[in-house]
Amino acid sequence: MNAPAPLPLLRSGRSATFGPAPKHPAPRRGALARLGVAMQRHRRTILGIQWLVVCVYLLLVAVPAFLPLPKSGESIVSNLALFAQFAFWGIWWPFVIASMFVVGRAWCGVFCPEGALTEFASRHGMGRSIPRWIRWGGWPFVAFACTTIYGQLISVYEYSRAALLILGGSTVLAVAVGLVYGRNNRVWCRYLCPVSGVFGLLARVAPVHFAVDPEQWKRHPGRAERIDCAPLIDVRHMTSASDCHSCGRCSGHRDAVALQARRPNAEILAAGPRQISTGSALLLVFGMLGLANGAFQWTLSPWFVAMRQAAAQWLIEHDSFALLRDDAPWWLLTHYPQASDVFTWLDGIAIVVYMGGYALLAGGLAWLALRAAARLAGVSHFDWKTLALGLVPMAGAGLFVGLSMTTVTQLRAEGWLPAGAAAEVDALRALLLGGAMAWSAWLGSRIVARSPAAFVRRAAASLLYLVPVAVFGGTWYLMYFAW
Repeated sequence: MNAPAPLPLLRSGRSATFGPAPKHPAPRRGALARLGVAMQRHRRTILGIQWLVVCVYLLLVAVPAFLPLPKSGESIVSNLALFAQFAFWGIWWPFVIASMFVVGRAWCGVFCPEGALTEFASRHGMGRSIPRWIRWGGWPFVAFACTTIYGQLISVYEYSRAALLILGGSTVLAVAVGLVYGRNNRVWCRYLCPVSGVFGLLARVAPVHFAVDPEQWKRHPGRAERIDCAPLIDVRHMTSASDCHSCGRCSGHRDAVALQARRPNAEILAAGPRQISTGSALLLVFGMLGLANGAFQWTLSPWFVAMRQAAAQWLIEHDSFALLRDDAPWWLLTHYPQASDVFTWLDGIAIVVYMGGYALLAGGLAWLALRAAARLAGVSHFDWKTLALGLVPMAGAGLFVGLSMTTVTQLRAEGWLPAGAAAEVDALRALLLGGAMAWSAWLGSRIVARSPAAFVRRAAASLLYLVPVAVFGGTWYLMYFAW
């Protein structure tokens, strides 16, 4: 497939073309910068990779949903449904999360099938301007919350039809948005993707990013072509890796954009109140640290069992049996009688209440503690949202460890992970989570240290900042050592 010709950003509804920039001496480039330039020059190769991933993705999402449930004794290597389950939830998603810590959102720009499909649809679609309701800053949190809760209700990690509904439904919406809005870009990815907000937060600690030199941009002679930026970034003023898809299209533009290394903490420590939106901060505190952890723990929690049993006993005592029925369709609640896996209406309500309650409890404690800490030590340089950014390493590690629970379970079921390795796996998890907590605690202390407030106030603010760190640690301790 031929690479698309660069198009200007459609912000005012008008297009403009410029001639090629005059020749000028190129600055010396390091290995990373040369890699970025290679990505820009070999756009067709990246497109080929994207379409290969699209084909594999569609195969693994669509085909297993129409196959019978795996029989006892079948394995990953003999059953496509089990293989797809392991590919998506054992490898794909955990290591996509991990990649954000290393190379930022390169997954989005080079591999993501939804991104490739929505951009392709946008290239041939209606090209309408983006309405204000799509630009609403709360969509990343709402989409993440709805997808997380719904996925638990229909057991998306276990069943192919549920995966088709969640992943395939998201893909269909991405294509539909691309067909209607924008031109040759990724409106879905920028504003509506359920994991875009998560990826944007994690990319802030990536040690490589596309950096922009504003002075070199100004010095560049003549007028260069406009950048064909798929996620609709104003590249000239880009200071964060949060929205950048690291696709390489802008690399070398005006000799001012280059792939560079940086300190992983640099962006978070330099951030001010305007560098993180309220929606992103709420996603971090109530979504990644609240709702996601509730989703990981409800199947292990004796509190969930006690709550569900108490509710069932009350219903029985009052001769109310409607909520104890298990006649919900599979696309609303898990319903696979042939696998002896059926949710009652009460189960669905209990899951939503437990996850929502945990999100409100853990997220609420974190939010209150961060606000109090910012009030004690805060000046114009930061607020509770700025403090919340320090929790990004911890939140990302929690997502990786939680998703890798499926990886470990599947490897054990296949006999590829010896039973005696359980202690080593738990130790590795504890090391990863403990290291992330220490990283977040250190970031919080550095952010608070920027305040000119008195030592006592800064010390109190630092202690308050540790409240969400302690809640996070307590949650995972219960899951792996107490329950």
